[in-house]
Amino acid sequence: MSRQLRHFVEGIPCHVTVRGVDRQDIFSVDGDRSRFLTYLREGCEKHDVRVHAYVLMSNHVHLLATPGGPASFARTVQHLGRRYVPYVNRRYERTGPLWDGRYRSSWVSVDRYFFACHRYIELNPVRAGMVQRPDQFHWSSYHHNAGDRSDLLIQEHEEYVALGEDGSTRRSVYGALFETPLSPSLIDEIRAASRLGHPLGSDEFCRRLEARCGASLRPGRRGRRKKLEKGSDPLF
Repeated sequence: MSRQLRHFVEGIPCHVTVRGVDRQDIFSVDGDRSRFLTYLREGCEKHDVRVHAYVLMSNHVHLLATPGGPASFARTVQHLGRRYVPYVNRRYERTGPLWDGRYRSSWVSVDRYFFACHRYIELNPVRAGMVQRPDQFHWSSYHHNAGDRSDLLIQEHEEYVALGEDGSTRRSVYGALFETPLSPSLIDEIRAASRLGHPLGSDEFCRRLEARCGASLRPGRRGRRKKLEKGSDPLF
């Protein structure tokens, strides 16, 4: 489950997904989510992870975060494994793993894709039919980024800070982005990058990453890209 990034590039945010084993719920009540956020904040502070956006769904979690080192995500997830998993196992008298394999991650370009991924994450409950608007779902970063509730987990990315000279302006400008829906093709791009662990960005962004890593990070040219199975859970 916890493995350091195969290739680390300083200062580049990642879309990270952690899901429950066999698509089972990892949160049953609000208290579980509250406990998870406490442990997540502990792990991020200890292992140098800057979280910019998040959502806690019933059976999975999305983060948009920037790691400070190649093992930052792995050690943070290990921290959750030591703290949150035993809590769940004791509370619900269960045994065995809670996570479905290792976490998924994909590098995210800060040009077109950064705010697209930001919104994709915070719109998860809307796409899942849980609420009609992102502000109606309590357990996401939307309330910090576009509302009036400060969230200790969030460290605002430079792109977000550049939206305005003060917090009120930034929240207003960011909230206005939600007036334009994400296109189906863009949603598919974000899902595919997350599922396959490939960078989310332009060809030029991918080429720069590959030059810095000294390795290919994009899908191979042989064969056709696998599609999501019809009816499969796209993780919203």
